[in-house]
Amino acid sequence: MPPSRRWTDRVDRLRVVRISVDRISVDRISVDRLGAGGGDERGSASLEFLTVGILLLVPLVYLVMAIAAIQGGALAVEGAARHAARVAVLSEDARDVRSAVERSVRISLADYGIAPEATSVELTCEPAGGCSEPGARVRVEVDATVVLPLFPSFLGLDRFGSVQVSGTATQTVSRFAGVGP
Repeated sequence: MPPSRRWTDRVDRLRVVRISVDRISVDRISVDRLGAGGGDERGSASLEFLTVGILLLVPLVYLVMAIAAIQGGALAVEGAARHAARVAVLSEDARDVRSAVERSVRISLADYGIAPEATSVELTCEPAGGCSEPGARVRVEVDATVVLPLFPSFLGLDRFGSVQVSGTATQTVSRFAGVGP
């Protein structure tokens, strides 16, 4: 007859201790020693849990960091475009609008840690004649490159780990612009 594969057949000694206290009855079963293979894997579950946990945790933490960097870049360009469009609309000197817009974008993006050389700014006005005319629509588009965390910059590897984000804002010059008190 082949050996049984049930775990109860491999138990060398099984003790049942019965404890009764008034009406409460508790059975305590203790297994002294299991047969072959039972005691060999003692304590390996925690090691397996730590190994699998670390292998899953590291990519998850990096994913959160990458998404946070992209989201921060998206918020930066949207805020910079909106602020630059407001600056362009409120600017009284039509010759200085372009430099004021670029300066406001540079300052806004510096708050988020985005380098000015990784950005481009496009300013368009409708009608094409001037950005300071009452009723003119000013559109500012800001593009930036966000480098993902932990990508090295040597050998140009950071360009593989970068994401292009853009933001656009449109403002209309007040119809009362340029009207003095």
